[in-house]
Amino acid sequence: MCVESQSPLCLMITLLNGKEPNMEEKQKKEQQNLYRSYLAMAVFCEKVLREMDNVLTVVRVIDRFNVLGATPEMQPALLQFTVLISFKSGFLRGKQLLSVRPKSPDGDDLPQMTFPILFEGDADRGNALVSPTQFLVDKEGLYWFDVHLNDELVTRMPLRVTYQQLATMPGLGG
Repeated sequence: MCVESQSPLCLMITLLNGKEPNMEEKQKKEQQNLYRSYLAMAVFCEKVLREMDNVLTVVRVIDRFNVLGATPEMQPALLQFTVLISFKSGFLRGKQLLSVRPKSPDGDDLPQMTFPILFEGDADRGNALVSPTQFLVDKEGLYWFDVHLNDELVTRMPLRVTYQQLATMPGLGG
């Protein structure tokens, strides 16, 4: 793109080429975007019902777990929930690799979950990963779940874990 302070030569080159400098890069990026799918939703929930007409019902969306315990410090706890990640195909076709990569509140990478998913059908046809999950936590804080499709970050899902020590009654428990 020419600016006023540049020489008339820049304007002449632009007119002769018929396009602005870096136009090829812009077109290449648009081409890459053309063959992508579209994220419809990514949530943690209690469960997902798949109705007879293939419609999904999402039950109790979760973004926070309150862990209760008897000790002053949180002990490891197993959380149970369902991960729902849904896409619309766009122009993407064939088997693709979906990975969910959790990070601890400290930013440490935790074991990832990987799923093959099949994109087929029209641009508005979707698919959904519904995965009952058991997730071991050992500290309070914000856990991030990075969602990648073919190693490209699509979105991030936050999950907050809090800990509360249960009160004990005097004279009970020996």
